[in-house]
Amino acid sequence: MDVTFFEDNADRAQVLDVLTQLRPHFSQDALAAQIKRQQQSGYQLAYVKSDNIVLAVVGFEVRESLAWGKHIYIDDLVTNENHRSQGVGKVLMAWLKHHAAEHGCKQIHVDSEIQRFKAHIFYQREEFKTIAHHFVWA
Repeated sequence: MDVTFFEDNADRAQVLDVLTQLRPHFSQDALAAQIKRQQQSGYQLAYVKSDNIVLAVVGFEVRESLAWGKHIYIDDLVTNENHRSQGVGKVLMAWLKHHAAEHGCKQIHVDSEIQRFKAHIFYQREEFKTIAHHFVWA
């Protein structure tokens, strides 16, 4: 399994298909436009591919803050629904941890919606700790 940074390339449709499993409110065109806008402010997209199939996608930013110092914030992480529980997420997370270390990041942060119990189990297995509640005013 190889991890590759997303560029608008031959894997575009597959990457967007997998991302819409997490963000179904986007059409592929709207999602591509949103990604392009976010990339202008540091958003990065990487994906795992094996046998010409995109298996998982992660969208993240390298950030710096007073609270956490230099860190990676995961905006989007999804494994293709047809390939879950096969170690793909573990491969992607190992790559992301290595990428964080290469860029001087001491931490990786992620918010996960309350109802995403399987995601919570995954993050706990990857040694993430629950340290806060995230509040939203909308």
